Amino acid sequence: MARGRITALTVSDVRFPTSLDHHGSDAMHPDPDYSAAYVVIQTDAPDGLKGYGLTFTLGKGTEVVACAIGALSAHVINRDLDEIISDFRGFYRQLTSDGQLRWIGPEKGAVHLATAAILNAVWDLWAKQEGKPLWKLLVDMDPKQLLSCIDFRYITDALTEEEAYTILQKGLVGKKEREEQMLKYGYPAYTTSCAWLGYPDQQLKQLCTEALKDGWTRFKVKVGADLQDDIRRCRLIREMIGPENILALALLGIGVATGEQCHNRVVFKQLLQAQALSYVQIDSCRLGSVNENLSVLLMAKKFQIPVCPHAGGVGLCELVQHLIIFDYISISGSLENRMCEYVDHLHEHFKYPVVIKNASYMPPQAPGYSSEMKEDSVRKYQFPQGEVWQKLLSDPQATNMS
Repeated sequence: MARGRITALTVSDVRFPTSLDHHGSDAMHPDPDYSAAYVVIQTDAPDGLKGYGLTFTLGKGTEVVACAIGALSAHVINRDLDEIISDFRGFYRQLTSDGQLRWIGPEKGAVHLATAAILNAVWDLWAKQEGKPLWKLLVDMDPKQLLSCIDFRYITDALTEEEAYTILQKGLVGKKEREEQMLKYGYPAYTTSCAWLGYPDQQLKQLCTEALKDGWTRFKVKVGADLQDDIRRCRLIREMIGPENILALALLGIGVATGEQCHNRVVFKQLLQAQALSYVQIDSCRLGSVNENLSVLLMAKKFQIPVCPHAGGVGLCELVQHLIIFDYISISGSLENRMCEYVDHLHEHFKYPVVIKNASYMPPQAPGYSSEMKEDSVRKYQFPQGEVWQKLLSDPQATNMS
């Protein structure tokens, strides 16, 4: 199949009014409007295939990320996909090391979120061209080719490329059996949908009852606004779910899980070296896409820290499921103390939404990164400024800011 040259990049500022019902509310974000800077990469391939990517935001400020995508798009348009993936490490560095744009990063903030959206679209395009879901593309990839996608700068004091290669080589043992296990049973998940901080008690009870009927056994409670109310709400949830199910809050020996807002692989490296976390929460849209998440998965394996990804938001469940399934099959080889977050919001806006069975993520079967949104949804929830950027990016010369 012809890969094609990238001829255009468009971005939409898509915002869903989730704050109206307090979906996603926690101690620091009382009124989030789940949103995304949504990228579409077009090619001149005969089959007209496109790549779709996004980065997650909370409403205001999405226009800033869209602007950063516009600034970075000059590195993408008129590039051939074969050229990109043959030197994916170099392409990653072009996006993150632009001599002028890196000043407003580097590899953090709005410009790094923009990098994630673009690279997510490139990975989606690559997987579709190969006719595989992203997790399968990664699982089938030769270890050396996979490592060539990773930028090891600034992390070799924690993980060298040679060490990473050894990890992947060891992961080949039993890989076929683990893949069959995933296809049959899926990856275990926990739900956050029952206990957002802004939900009233009656809603908590109703959602817990429904979740138990659906087979959920692992629950997460949002806390942090008021200690006494946190205790009361946790007691209420425990009464609802019973003593046999898991509540992600321990009274003693609390393990630190973090990563949802870690800027880059270097922060993860430092936390792992300092033995400062018990669970690694990778995020498919905060870090620099698959490329950077691969390095964190490999570091977590070396330091023997379980990975429990952050999900929810707009499309985060759809994307991160690929990463965690790959992690189990090819890197960690373990499900001990591991689970992936699930939030039951906004999946209906995606062409290939997640499939949950028996409280587990079932491996996606459609080619790509599961990142393609329905056109009607994008059109309905596109913020006005997004239209401006879509028109601007239709002209490659308008975005060449070098």
